[in-house]
Amino acid sequence: MKKKDIIKREVVVKLPTKYGNFNLYAYRLVDTGEEHLALVKGKWKKDEPILVRIHSSCMTGDILGSLRCDCGPQFEKAMEMIEKDGRGVLVYLNQEGRGIGLINKLKAYKLQEKGSDTAEANLELGFKIDERDYRAGAEILRDLGISKIKLLTNNPKKSEGLMSYGITVVENLPIEIKSNKHNKSYLVTKRDKMGHILKNY
Repeated sequence: MKKKDIIKREVVVKLPTKYGNFNLYAYRLVDTGEEHLALVKGKWKKDEPILVRIHSSCMTGDILGSLRCDCGPQFEKAMEMIEKDGRGVLVYLNQEGRGIGLINKLKAYKLQEKGSDTAEANLELGFKIDERDYRAGAEILRDLGISKIKLLTNNPKKSEGLMSYGITVVENLPIEIKSNKHNKSYLVTKRDKMGHILKNY
C-alpha cells in the first residue's frame, strides 16, 4: 500500500509546552479512522538517525498522574530528552492499555487488585499480553521524513514492531524510571514476562 492510502496528515499546529516549543501533527489512519499525534522538534536530513519516542496513550498515567505505571514519567523524560537534543519526535499512539482500550485496562486493574499481574490480567480478559501494533507509528515517521531512529524504549518488541514496518532502529536508548510502592511489581512483570530491559528492579 502507498503511504497516501494508509495515513492522512490532518493538521499541524505550534504547541508551546512546559518542556519547550514543538509542532504538533495530527494524523488519521484512512482504513480505521484511528487518530494519532506527533510532537516534533527541529529538522533533519534524509537517512539521519533521529531521537524518537513511540508512546502509547495512557490516560491514567499521562493525564491523571497514576502511580500504578511508569507511563507519565516516561512521557515527561522523553520530552525533556528531545528538547535537550534540539530535535526529535514523540509519536503519541492512540492505543490505551497496550491496545485493549481504557475500560478494559481498568478491568485489568481490578483483576490486579485481586492478585493477577498485568500480563495475567490481559490474558484473563481474553486479550494477548500486548495487543499493540506499530504500523501507525512507522507511517507517521515516514511522513516526517524519518527512516532511521534512536528509539527511547525499554521494550525490544517495540523496536521489532517498527522494524517490521521498514523503520531502521540504529540504537535503543533506555528510559527507565525509578519505581514506587504502587508500580514495582508491575515493572518486575514487564521485565520478567514481557522482556523489557529494566536493570534496577
